[in-house]
Amino acid sequence: MISGYATKSGTANYFKAFPTVQTNTINDLTCSQAGFGSYRTVLNDVVHQQALAQSLRSGINLIDTSSNYGDGASEELIGSVIGDQIAAGRLSREQIIVVTKGGYLQGENYAISQARTAEGKPWLDLVRYSQGLEHCIHPEFLKDQLDRSLSRLGLETADVFLLHNPEYFLGWAKKADIEVAEARAEYYQRIKQAFKYLETEVKSGRIKRYGISSNSFPNYPDSYDFTSLEKVLEVAESVSADHHFEVIQFPMNLLETGPATAINQSNGRTLLDLAHEKGLMTLINRPLNGVVGNNLIRLAKLPMVKGNPDPDEAEGWIEKLTEIEGRLQQAMFSIPDEKVPFRTKQEFAATTAGGRLLKQRWEGFGTFSNWKDIRSGYLEPRANFAIQFLNNRPELPEEAVPWILEYKEILENTLDTISAVYRAQEAGMLTTIKMNSETADDAWRGGKTLSQTAVRALRSTAGVSCVLVGMRQSKYVDDVLTEISQPIEIQKRPMSWANLAKQI
Repeated sequence: MISGYATKSGTANYFKAFPTVQTNTINDLTCSQAGFGSYRTVLNDVVHQQALAQSLRSGINLIDTSSNYGDGASEELIGSVIGDQIAAGRLSREQIIVVTKGGYLQGENYAISQARTAEGKPWLDLVRYSQGLEHCIHPEFLKDQLDRSLSRLGLETADVFLLHNPEYFLGWAKKADIEVAEARAEYYQRIKQAFKYLETEVKSGRIKRYGISSNSFPNYPDSYDFTSLEKVLEVAESVSADHHFEVIQFPMNLLETGPATAINQSNGRTLLDLAHEKGLMTLINRPLNGVVGNNLIRLAKLPMVKGNPDPDEAEGWIEKLTEIEGRLQQAMFSIPDEKVPFRTKQEFAATTAGGRLLKQRWEGFGTFSNWKDIRSGYLEPRANFAIQFLNNRPELPEEAVPWILEYKEILENTLDTISAVYRAQEAGMLTTIKMNSETADDAWRGGKTLSQTAVRALRSTAGVSCVLVGMRQSKYVDDVLTEISQPIEIQKRPMSWANLAKQI
């Protein structure tokens, strides 16, 4: 286990080797204006290892993870890379800020919880949110998670430990029709209980400070699952006059402007206003993943578009796909039931219904990202299964055999044409977002990529300590380093964010 923790002198000295990297200093710790977000990183991926090592060697000294990222494999990756860098003399423990979180029960945690429940020893205050997902911030569970996190990280001390989305309790309470005042009273009582425990871990030296990561910090107060920073601060102060609640994390990006625009604190203040006033370290998650309605919009590279894809062409290919699927279904149903059971034929028909689905809904999938998920996660697997099934059917009528190849070609052309249409739509939308951002504030101009513009808008805003960017590949690290090496004046920028919000 590696001893030590991030220090004032250690984090400041780290940047002597990186004089162009822009930093912020909060609570005596100096951090790069962008940090390594480790969601979807795992230990055994060499590309992830290289990206994290490059980050640490290039001026990024804050790493954010959680016990449920990769079912613990993210923490294992971080522990491995940090250990290697320290052993090689390229880094010291005092130079880097490691943030982890606890609260989710998924994967292994969920399996353990199920076993405990079966034994009559469930975790206390367990929130059974849905199949495969539970949540808990009871001290007994948090201790278990901190034990596991420190072991995987190979560290004696975590610089920051966050309660991970505790508002899951409120989401569960809403589904259970619990009156909002009653639910919130219980919610903050649970947070208070967790804070009391975390203060003991600060005293023990296993964490240096704690906080909350919540997607509902930026919500309006009338939202059932709203997490009030003012109320959380009151809870912390009731636990100890010398409390160590010092960090909050929440989503913010060019499409989700709430932290800078939603008046959800007293005296006309926003979340960022109050956090800045109280000197809290604020970590921004999802800076490149904007959520509008039910659509996820990736605020990164603009898609390359060739020509001007025609939706009518997509409609034409869908008609062809529907027709060939109908022929294949008829051929399959023409086989006697004693050779292919009727139920099997029905199942085959269900896997060759892509044309009908697309005919009804292809223009309503929202974004290019959503479409890619539907294509790769639903349409292609079912079609591939159908093709494999057809190739293994000697009973198939002879005239239908060439249709299999025809089906594959039509399917590919259909999906590619729809992809081109969605890609063009997204390119236009993202170009508009970038243009609106640069119009909203002159300081936000100049980013070569949309991702750089997105990071620039956040890091230039007073109250933002560090922007957590998923950097699973070296090219993403390069993109971020290019941006945070550009000096920029930090201001509150309320009108900039308000003007941007009007364009959404």
